[in-house]
Amino acid sequence: MSKLLVVDDEQTICWGLSQLGESIGYEVTTASSAEQAFQFVEKNKPDVIILDVRLPGIDGLTALEKFQNEISHVPVIVITAYGDLNTAVTAVRNGAFEYIVKPFNLDQMEQVLRRAVDSIGQPAIAEQEVKEVGGLIGKTPAMQQVFKNIALAASSNASIMLSGESGTGKELAARAIHHFSKTGNGPFIAVNIASLSETLAESELFGHVQGAFTGAEKSHAGLLVQANRGTLFLDEVADIPLSIQVKLLRVLDQNEVFPVGSNKSLKTNFRVISATHQSLENNVREKSFRHDLYFRLCGFQIEMPALRERPEDIPELAEHFLNNLAGESENLHSRFSEITLAELQNRPWYGNVRELRNVVEHAALLARGGIIQPELLPPPVSRALINLPEKTNINDKVINTLLHQWTQNKLLEENNRSDLHEEFIRLVEKPFLEAVMNSNSNQCSSAARLLGLHRTTLKKKLDQYGITQE
Repeated sequence: MSKLLVVDDEQTICWGLSQLGESIGYEVTTASSAEQAFQFVEKNKPDVIILDVRLPGIDGLTALEKFQNEISHVPVIVITAYGDLNTAVTAVRNGAFEYIVKPFNLDQMEQVLRRAVDSIGQPAIAEQEVKEVGGLIGKTPAMQQVFKNIALAASSNASIMLSGESGTGKELAARAIHHFSKTGNGPFIAVNIASLSETLAESELFGHVQGAFTGAEKSHAGLLVQANRGTLFLDEVADIPLSIQVKLLRVLDQNEVFPVGSNKSLKTNFRVISATHQSLENNVREKSFRHDLYFRLCGFQIEMPALRERPEDIPELAEHFLNNLAGESENLHSRFSEITLAELQNRPWYGNVRELRNVVEHAALLARGGIIQPELLPPPVSRALINLPEKTNINDKVINTLLHQWTQNKLLEENNRSDLHEEFIRLVEKPFLEAVMNSNSNQCSSAARLLGLHRTTLKKKLDQYGITQE
């Protein structure tokens, strides 16, 4: 019988995890502190440990380090109600098998426990020093998932694709992945593809030699060479011209660059992180983006949530921006009224975090050190200004009418059939799920959270309808 050690000072958590562990065949022991857990481990070697971060006395992350030094082969599942980016990265870097934010459901924990047992004997991730990277803030489940994904991405050499609306913090996430990675001391080269013409893009990315074209008075090292031993961040990657996509793919596969006008290659080795606010899947279908490059860039995908999807994070973000302004000028030591914070949470934020930062700066300049009231806030940015697709004007009443008409037509066609309900479900569920998956970049986990379904249940439905999933 496998042995499970649960280390948490909350009795209800210990009881719930004990019930779960015993129900799936574990012999469970609980400890309310790291010190108590150490005493147990000296005499009894557990097969799996569930470890809380906030503990009386020695904290969970310090305990994790000690566990890794003494019983490194034992998978440790870290749980916390106070997740942030540094905690997630520290846990992963110190060898945590999994990082889970409270509250979690028992189905999720059961799956992780089973994976932990299967992993016994596999090497843990080596510990590395954690560095401070600011700008990414949030306590909502959506942002906790982002922090976890950043930690996982930083621990690998995979190509990363960041997706999400403009202003959601994709470049901040890219910089965080770079800083926490093994190549964090190398260069971070960022390029916005949308700002380059096709001719300029080739020269900027691959470089050129003297005399390669009119005006090339001296040789120029391209960004792909400058990123050697570091990270190349391709922002708005969907805008890469087709003629350059095949050349970029060759560089990523061969680790060598041919500058414009040269037949001699230059060696380069870098990690690539890409970002887009478009649907690359649609671009591939429309043949404006190569499918082989798509798969090469999408080794691991991270979806950055829109600000309106996590309104609970807005007060903390607003205070963060206001504190930054106060540090820049003595005249900007303002504070928000409660009604202003409520107003900020109720806005649609089509410009996302970038828009919020601008709103805070505008209001702080007007407040001049006083209390920021709602009337000092600039008007919200419209959906049309950000070029987000307008919502189709179809309300519930219209849908009900159409469904009623469809049902009547089916009944007139044949009234003795026995599968009408099944046909109806197929009619509405498939386009519904397709729309949800498309809005979540085909990420099953985020779509399942939005739908309130278990991930396994959603995957079965997607397989049933042949809907693409990542």
